[in-house]
Amino acid sequence: MAKEIVVSGIRPTGNLHLGNYMGAVTNFVKMQYDYTCYFFIADYHSLTTHPNPADLHNNVRQVLIEYLACGLNPDACTLYIQSDLPQIPELYMMLNMHAYKGELERVASFKEKARTQPDNLNAGLLTYPVLMAADILIHKAGKVPVGKDQEQHLEMARTFGNRFNRIYEKEIFPEPYAFNYGNNLIKIPGLQGGSKMSKSDGDANVISLINTPEQIRKKMSKAVTETGPLMVDSIPSEAVQNLFNLMKIVSTDEKLSHYTKAYANCSIRYGDLKKDIAEDLINFLSPIREKITLLQADNKLLAKVVKQGREKAQESAANTLKECREVIGFKSFL
Repeated sequence: MAKEIVVSGIRPTGNLHLGNYMGAVTNFVKMQYDYTCYFFIADYHSLTTHPNPADLHNNVRQVLIEYLACGLNPDACTLYIQSDLPQIPELYMMLNMHAYKGELERVASFKEKARTQPDNLNAGLLTYPVLMAADILIHKAGKVPVGKDQEQHLEMARTFGNRFNRIYEKEIFPEPYAFNYGNNLIKIPGLQGGSKMSKSDGDANVISLINTPEQIRKKMSKAVTETGPLMVDSIPSEAVQNLFNLMKIVSTDEKLSHYTKAYANCSIRYGDLKKDIAEDLINFLSPIREKITLLQADNKLLAKVVKQGREKAQESAANTLKECREVIGFKSFL
């Protein structure tokens, strides 16, 4: 019996951070041995922000390195660069022909972009869900490891796939659904008081996988806390709870218990708390950082991985696109 197909990708906007790692990549590492997995670097998606060409290439390379350092095995999964598949923009174009302005304008992420960056409302932002659908449908994925913030995009991928099937009267695309081990992806809190570790809130908000011990200590020293608990057994603020949540990932149960009790009895010292988290983060990320350093110098291996991934992904994508072209009515005169 064939394994179910999983597809997911990460935009190359610089180094991966702890949130990417715990929220997505650790699931990818498990999935690659249980399913037929296609994991990609979403460089087309990054074009909506008009990246510098040199930055784009370096960011793609860095994400590839960090994927490998985190444990993705190119022999167990298909690891590829989105722009290496010309079939994706062709399917994107086909799906766009049956994606309507009104439904795209109602997407929550587009409405947010319209509110926060009205001077950059390009067509790529409007049709972002269509490109995301093409990424998923090109391999006929049934499972997509995404967080709650992507559920609307995944719903639209189902809509576009079902619409294509209905219009051309052939069941080419299955319905993709969100999937992760457990009920939810692990959400890593940010360092500046926000609920999620995200680069959109600035570099000081994230711990990157490649950050040096000195950088991690500096970032943690500036992590947002509060003036202190005002009374015994008070409820921690969001910023302090974020630090406790971070400890649950990288620290021992004993250390977490010590600081939660210290908060409850008003004896907590935030400087000590942040120093301890910093050292635990350094130890937690040290093996990954060492692998990243080694891989950065191995251009031959990186080229091999990219070539292997491109060939495997193009085979799958070409088969799907061939079916699409046939049902639409494209026929060769040769």
